[in-house]
Amino acid sequence: MNNSFASINTSNYLVHDGNLLSIVNELKEVSRSFKEARMALDVGKIFFEDQDVIAYSQLGIGRLIYQLPIPLCKMFIKEIFDGKTPDEFDEEILTTINKFFENSLNVSETSRQLYIHRNTLVYRLDKLQKSTGLDLRIFEDAITFKIALMVEKYMKYMESIDY
Repeated sequence: MNNSFASINTSNYLVHDGNLLSIVNELKEVSRSFKEARMALDVGKIFFEDQDVIAYSQLGIGRLIYQLPIPLCKMFIKEIFDGKTPDEFDEEILTTINKFFENSLNVSETSRQLYIHRNTLVYRLDKLQKSTGLDLRIFEDAITFKIALMVEKYMKYMESIDY
């Protein structure tokens, strides 16, 4: 069963893959547009599961990670987490990390939203730094950690569809 089609509408072409629509101006753009729609669908399933619609232009770093070969991802995760996986972190620390990222690395706002004392948050971040060597209060370390979490999520998704 083929869900894909292209139809001529004045000088525009409509690309449809069952879920996503894209309008292109020239017939030669149909193939590229279809690939972008397919990638947006896949990357959306991995990194934007809470959103029903995501534009290709808004995929951000997820689009880059999606194109990485799995062996390279595994090597990166091994380097960052020293052979461990993010699954080994308890739920409390993962919640803390995600809220810290949501609040743009703002300690005061994160502790307020988590209903914990600021020093408790600092203690958790220090504990994480001791186990990973990454201080999430430093932007470069935070972005490295965030990318590692996204790479781990991507690898889990790819394993689940490979069976």
